[in-house]
Amino acid sequence: MHLYSIETGNAKFDGGAVFGVVPKVMWQKLYPADENNLINSSIRCLLIVDDNKKMLIDSGIGDKQDEKFLKNFHLNGTDNLVQSLNCYGFEPDDITDIILTHLHFDHCGGITKWNSDKTGFELVFKNANIHVSKGQWYWANNPNKREIASFLTENLQSISESGKLHLIENEGMFSSNIEIRFFNGHTENQIIPFINYNGKTIVYSGDFLASAVHIPLPYIPSYDIRPLISMQEKENFYNEAIDNEYIIFFEHDFYNECCTLKQTEKGVRVNETFKLSELTNRYL
Repeated sequence: MHLYSIETGNAKFDGGAVFGVVPKVMWQKLYPADENNLINSSIRCLLIVDDNKKMLIDSGIGDKQDEKFLKNFHLNGTDNLVQSLNCYGFEPDDITDIILTHLHFDHCGGITKWNSDKTGFELVFKNANIHVSKGQWYWANNPNKREIASFLTENLQSISESGKLHLIENEGMFSSNIEIRFFNGHTENQIIPFINYNGKTIVYSGDFLASAVHIPLPYIPSYDIRPLISMQEKENFYNEAIDNEYIIFFEHDFYNECCTLKQTEKGVRVNETFKLSELTNRYL
């Protein structure tokens, strides 16, 4: 198995929304905001190459939205999804499977792009099956008023019409080395993949844990639809993660790619941070 961190660029989000009820005077010390209270966030995907499978987890925002929409999120950085794949020698047509943690626009928008004459959309990954939890698919297509702005019709319709959609009904093994679990605090049935990499478990945290700063229990984003469930999910996960020395891979942390956890007198905290390549280089 080979793992590759795939950078798709960065976006800015409101710091208060990202850190919820935690006062700015506390989170600002660890994750600085600009003069508009915006924090820069990575949109980082993960490519897993295992046997004859090339599996991509999430796909970023993409570039098919209009200028007004994209301007709201202050996209920045020089990376994009296809270029990052190319850096490792892969083309979009090489991808066999895409696992979408959930269907908010910054996680699934990169699956499709404008066609050549901009009359419609086409798949970026023409040979890939698209995997979404059944609960999230129903939820996104019947959106509540709190989340409706995050579920974009053009994304959902493109996926639906692709003929490549596969709905995951239950938790369990997705492949011989990837376990799928559902987390329900951020949104309904968010998929969190647990990846067995040479005996180590790497957890792709999606929006379950947006950054290393979110490790303390009270740090729950305002975006989460069920904040108390988010907190309970974190607490349950931490007991298992510390006991088994799990590695957390962050999708949105601008400053850190991976971390491990430790128990302290103040609760669970970051143990060490590192890049994914530092881990994978140990096994070359």
